[in-house]
Amino acid sequence: MCRKIIAIIMCLAMFSLVGCKSKKTNTEVASVPEEPKIVYYTNHLTGEENIVDAKVYNRRPVAVMINNISIAQKVQTGLTQADIVYETEVEGGITRLLAVFKDVSKVKKLGTVRSARYPYIDLSMGHDAIYIHHGQDNTYAKPHLKDTQTFVLGSNNAGERVKNGLASEHTLYGLGKKIWKWLKDKDYKTTLDKVENWQNFATADKQVSYPEKVADTVSVKFSGAYTSVFKYDAEKGKYVRYFRDIERKDYVTGESEYFKNIFVLSTSISYYPDRKHKRVDLSKGKGYYCVNGTYTPIKWSKGNSSSSLKFTLEDGTPLEVNRGNSWVCFHSKQFKPKFEANKKAEADIKSSAITEAKN
Repeated sequence: MCRKIIAIIMCLAMFSLVGCKSKKTNTEVASVPEEPKIVYYTNHLTGEENIVDAKVYNRRPVAVMINNISIAQKVQTGLTQADIVYETEVEGGITRLLAVFKDVSKVKKLGTVRSARYPYIDLSMGHDAIYIHHGQDNTYAKPHLKDTQTFVLGSNNAGERVKNGLASEHTLYGLGKKIWKWLKDKDYKTTLDKVENWQNFATADKQVSYPEKVADTVSVKFSGAYTSVFKYDAEKGKYVRYFRDIERKDYVTGESEYFKNIFVLSTSISYYPDRKHKRVDLSKGKGYYCVNGTYTPIKWSKGNSSSSLKFTLEDGTPLEVNRGNSWVCFHSKQFKPKFEANKKAEADIKSSAITEAKN
């Protein structure tokens, strides 16, 4: 009898174990599956892996002519979101800007938008970008506009006039979402044939610096009246733009204009036969690459209109560029850029650059 009782108890124990195992298996089957990992694509203009939409990865950039006359600088907006900004002299000693965006649809408002000039068309073509402007120099720029795909912004399409206290020529702004929708609706070519990084970007875990040449302030003179100044913010690891000792801030958001890389490129700038508009030589030259409070001599070249800029060190070695947005200055050879650093900034930047190099 005892043996029968023991046998029954053992059988019950075995069934209990099997039941527990079965219950555990059911629990595992019912578990919630892991969420798929987000795939990040590289922004080929900055080297940053911050694009989550594959369609944006293949998207053609948009290059917009931005007003930079001194009285209109206070109403500039959208530059903080630009991937690359080009600056050079146009006429009368003033400069104009070309802001290049990988995804213009993310920019709520940008401007103010002004007329086309010859060198900026070439710079836009170097990115296979859609060139956006309002008006043009009819003698030199207008014939060249036929060489690329352009969009004339107006308040009747993707732009709007905003009362900002200035004359009407300084009041036209572009609306990013509307611009991109208009381009798609009008059957513009909106994808790149081939996506290539704009520069030889460093890896994400690396910071390129040149501790032997330190400057926390970089001044680029374009004319007797126009000098752009970039001051290094060590906390941000980027440069802030100044004009006539005034820090430039976004008119809409109030944000400071921070840029990771500053390129100071020397070239020949001369008058066209009309003695008004300026011819900017974009073939090749020398210059400086400024990053992390340091600077180093470089060589640059562009070649034909559709070619992108290429940078090397003085010995011809390809320049390694830090990931991030860039401001590119083309200034006349007759003006020398100034690089300055106070003693504390120099010591801090050198120490930081040496540490980064070791890591």
